[in-house]
Amino acid sequence: MSPRLDRRTIRGMALAIALVLPSLPASADTILFVGNSFTYGDPAGGSPSVRNYRAGTVTDLNGTGVGGVPAIFKAFTEQMGLDYTVSLETVGGSGLDLHYNTKLPLIDQAWDHVVLQSYSTLDVSAPGNPARLIQYSSLLADVFAARNPAVDIQLMATWSRADQTYRPSGHWYGQPISAMYQDVQAGYEAAKANNPFISGVIPVGAAWNAAMEAGVADPNPYDGITPGQVNLWAPDSYHASAYGYYLEALVVFGQITGLDPLSLGETERVAADLGFTAAQTYALQQIAHEQVAVPEPSSLLILGTSLGALAWVRRRRKPAPRRLAA
Repeated sequence: MSPRLDRRTIRGMALAIALVLPSLPASADTILFVGNSFTYGDPAGGSPSVRNYRAGTVTDLNGTGVGGVPAIFKAFTEQMGLDYTVSLETVGGSGLDLHYNTKLPLIDQAWDHVVLQSYSTLDVSAPGNPARLIQYSSLLADVFAARNPAVDIQLMATWSRADQTYRPSGHWYGQPISAMYQDVQAGYEAAKANNPFISGVIPVGAAWNAAMEAGVADPNPYDGITPGQVNLWAPDSYHASAYGYYLEALVVFGQITGLDPLSLGETERVAADLGFTAAQTYALQQIAHEQVAVPEPSSLLILGTSLGALAWVRRRRKPAPRRLAA
């Protein structure tokens, strides 16, 4: 019996087939990112600023000149030979309700892919409550699906905030650093279950905590950073550092394209631009690899069989040699 393949695996296999076959004229995939500073890369993340990274390669629908995580995603796809037209609509401190209520004329278009990210605590006035996320992600999904019924809509579940965990004023104070991300992930999963047009949840927060558990990232910036580990948070212990945004972009890349983040390699261009070492780059790619579904060996066998079948079809299409008269 053939193994059951999920949507991302099938997409990854299709991309792999496209990479080995002669190029054919095709339009680029379009992708829209909707979110806030957790998507656009707050400048508190350090220098060089992720917010301004390669802003000219993407379209900021608000005209504010943002590159951010969407531009890092664009760079990843270029390095893998993929063609994506990337747009973003981001507003700091916002939830999806703001985008639906005030930005709909900008984003109500036909897209191939959409990534939706809401407020970091799910609800600014009621931390941990997913009701508003569930409501507005569904409303936006209906809008995008009306334009393109085949649209791939992904929700992005973000990370635990250190300031919300280690400070007495934080909603998750006194709980493990994993508690906030687990609540956020559960809220996004509930939102996905509420609307059939939503394809999946991108586990960025889970990747952050996996990096801490693996000893790649320090779990508590308030007591100092352990030598040899990175700080995924910015100096405000709220937003992400360049390392944190890079890990976010890796997980998005893997989830959207179906390709293994490890395929980018230790000498990947964005990591070099941001000043990472090869060891740091590999470690973050490994964490992302473990969080997203990539084709299993059995799926790769199917891919090889498919490529062989395509080659056979092409040979069959060649004109048969003319026989000489006896």
